[in-house]
Amino acid sequence: MRESSSAGSDPRQPLTAKPYVPPPISPQDLPVDYAGFLAVILGVIGYKLCSWLAIIFCAESLVNMRNFENDLKQISMAMMFAIMGLVTNYFGPKRQPKT
Repeated sequence: MRESSSAGSDPRQPLTAKPYVPPPISPQDLPVDYAGFLAVILGVIGYKLCSWLAIIFCAESLVNMRNFENDLKQISMAMMFAIMGLVTNYFGPKRQPKT
């Protein structure tokens, strides 16, 4: 039988297998959440299509959330802008056509 340097993690022996533990990553080293950023920008613009796209990007950002506290603040802000834009466009005062 041949000895190897990784005898402690031999996959043929399930009792010696160790579960994978991902290395800790600080919140500053996480990649940028582009969906959340686009949701905020599109929500601020406020047109009907932009508000609908902002809601879609909010949902994508919510699904891919990594840092709960910071991402939830950004997603909630983007969702408020998007909903405010939709309410303003659909229920607000009608725009007067240019003459």
